[in-house]
Amino acid sequence: QFMKPFSPGIYVCSNCGNELFHSQTKYEHSSPWPAFTHLIREDSVTRVKESSTAIKISCSKCGNGLGHEFLGDGPKKGMNRY
Repeated sequence: QFMKPFSPGIYVCSNCGNELFHSQTKYEHSSPWPAFTHLIREDSVTRVKESSTAIKISCSKCGNGLGHEFLGDGPKKGMNRY
């Protein structure tokens, strides 16, 4: 289920409906993909480190690939970007 950019609500895993991000944590980024600063729950994803700046994330319920967590690339210094 896709939401219009910045529509209020919760973004979920497209495969199983696991709640991942709240729209209040979405922000504009130069990437064409949606960008978020925080997960709803830290345990909603499984992480596998790929490099010193990127971690591959998957849904912790079904294993669906969700993209990456980019370390220190958020809207404020030291914040991560999902």
